[in-house]
Amino acid sequence: MVGSANLDLVALAARVPAAGETVLGHGYFEAPGGKGLNQAVAAARAGATVVMVGAVGADEAGRTLRQVADTEGIDTAALHCLPGSPTGRALIAVGDDGENLIVVVPGANALVGAPAVLEAKETIESADVLLVQHEIPDDGIYAALRIARAAGCTTILNPAPARPVRPDILALVDVLVPNEHEHELIARTSDLGAVPTLVVTEGASGSRVVRDGIQERIAPFAVDTIDTVAAGDAFCGTLAASLSLGLTLDDALRRASAAGALATTRRGAVPSLPTSTEVAALIVSARSRPSHQPPRGVQA
Repeated sequence: MVGSANLDLVALAARVPAAGETVLGHGYFEAPGGKGLNQAVAAARAGATVVMVGAVGADEAGRTLRQVADTEGIDTAALHCLPGSPTGRALIAVGDDGENLIVVVPGANALVGAPAVLEAKETIESADVLLVQHEIPDDGIYAALRIARAAGCTTILNPAPARPVRPDILALVDVLVPNEHEHELIARTSDLGAVPTLVVTEGASGSRVVRDGIQERIAPFAVDTIDTVAAGDAFCGTLAASLSLGLTLDDALRRASAAGALATTRRGAVPSLPTSTEVAALIVSARSRPSHQPPRGVQA
């Protein structure tokens, strides 16, 4: 795992504000987050052995995030503590309908570029699967993918937050996992035909996978959604873990969809990420549910 680690500052309100609007909140909490850390925890809870490459500040937030990773059994030897740079923050508003609005301030994550990644070259080379996201600089993403590809690792890119993807980065990606909004932006600026497998998460509609020019739909799981924060991270982390454990892509996507759905049933990022036992239980429950029962939530 090469990616970001943030402390999430979460405000709860009846609804998220529109542009230029102020709304009154009815709750607040802080929780560990950042796409890299979220996905690392999701992968660890899904049963994978996880090493995280990234950076935090030499502050209380950084110490908290390292402790969280250690508690989850994640190897943090390459999660560096950088004096003089603050730990990343995410400012999150969550509405009672589960929708969210997020502003990310990178802090130390902005320093996870090529030099920092190259220091972890041997760690990346020893992995079966590399998962990386857009909350670190492009040169860090490219360096990690290039090392992993040369070592024969399966490479996964979650292009979030949305921005155009460089052609040289896309050329190193085995599995690209955007949500529908990220996919729309990237498709306007990039040739996605170069990516062997494209998985687009589409919230309440489930997701779709494109392999060898053939598109298939993946049905959503029925859950009661209260907070969609980190649903996509649960999906990506569980997908990476499942592939590293030797599951087929179809089985890995099924587990990822269940994990994404479960993450919407609890508030927060890391606190919402499910265990492999919970994922398995939801899959079994879905198989026993009558086929005519409509879904009640979203999956990622």
